[in-house]
Amino acid sequence: MIEIREADPTADELCPVVEAHFSHSETAGPAESNHTMDADALAGDGIRFWAMYEGGQPIGCGALKALPDGTAEVKSVHILSGARGRGLAQVMMNHLTDVARAEGVSALVLETGAAHLTEYAAARKLYERLGYSYCGPIFGYESDPNSAFMRLALEPRE
Repeated sequence: MIEIREADPTADELCPVVEAHFSHSETAGPAESNHTMDADALAGDGIRFWAMYEGGQPIGCGALKALPDGTAEVKSVHILSGARGRGLAQVMMNHLTDVARAEGVSALVLETGAAHLTEYAAARKLYERLGYSYCGPIFGYESDPNSAFMRLALEPRE
């Protein structure tokens, strides 16, 4: 059974998940375009972090960073390699969307690797499938040829 719960990204049990995400990002594109947050940054003000568990073991994570324009940035969505291929990243993305919508966030935004960075192809396909559209740089970022920016408007559910 999959369980998602809010967690402390600096907790010892979550180090393997957060470090795997950070390591992947370090090798997936140029260092100057890497916007991945480490565990301490993910524990900072304005950021909420969730861990995904299966059988009591952490297998993934995701976070939301509140932005001053009423949107929230999706950060650090990662599923450990041994748990991939089962749609768990989509489960985490849906969880983040549900939380943001319930809290009145107007849109979710994100930065990911641009089309020429093949390490991010699966992530871009997932975001597209979830209804995200490409947009210009989001709050806190500048235009970067190695970055793709995406946005999903959130309408309250009836």
